[in-house]
Amino acid sequence: MASTVKAIWKKADAVCFDVDSTVIREEAIDKLAEFCGKGKEIQSMTSAAMSGKMSFRESLSTRLNLIQPSMQQVQEFIRSKPPTLSVNIKKLINCLQRRGVPIYLVSGGFRGIIGPIALELNIPLENIFANKLKFFLSGEFAGFDENELTSRDGGKAEVIKHLIQKFGYSNIVMIGDGNTDLEASPPAHAFIGYGGNVVREAVKNKSQWYVTDFQELIDELS
Repeated sequence: MASTVKAIWKKADAVCFDVDSTVIREEAIDKLAEFCGKGKEIQSMTSAAMSGKMSFRESLSTRLNLIQPSMQQVQEFIRSKPPTLSVNIKKLINCLQRRGVPIYLVSGGFRGIIGPIALELNIPLENIFANKLKFFLSGEFAGFDENELTSRDGGKAEVIKHLIQKFGYSNIVMIGDGNTDLEASPPAHAFIGYGGNVVREAVKNKSQWYVTDFQELIDELS
């Protein structure tokens, strides 16, 4: 019931946001692929991963092996292609921060790309849970850190479980556009589906509360 989710939202003691297509308008791995000349091949894989048609780790590994981004390419991508924040996300996060609610960015994306976004939103870098790219000394692509919770299926749920155990949160809310976000509740006490950038029907249909503008969440807090 939407009313139950709204009640938890009003007393949230921590909020976890997905990043790609939620905090930002793009899917960063698709944009990185485009930047590296592999855009078309990657886009369909991202859709399959977000819709739950392919295991997340399998999708991540396949996409990265196809892109093979070097350290130099990633650094140049971050510098020259800054992501676009979603409409009203900054306003929502400011609103939560004024209420003293901790914000976490929980993403299947990459820490190096998410860091500047967190800084722009005044979110501590230690509140990022995301994947790490690995490079050889030459700067060539060497894979990703498979020890990161977010690199595997159910990883976002594992992150939330860890946060609850560490801080004792009793009303933690997950917000996101994809299947991996939906699957994180439980252990998240509530899930809010977001379709302001892309609507994934499977997620929309299973969400008790689904919004397309973050202003709806701000209004519930006022």
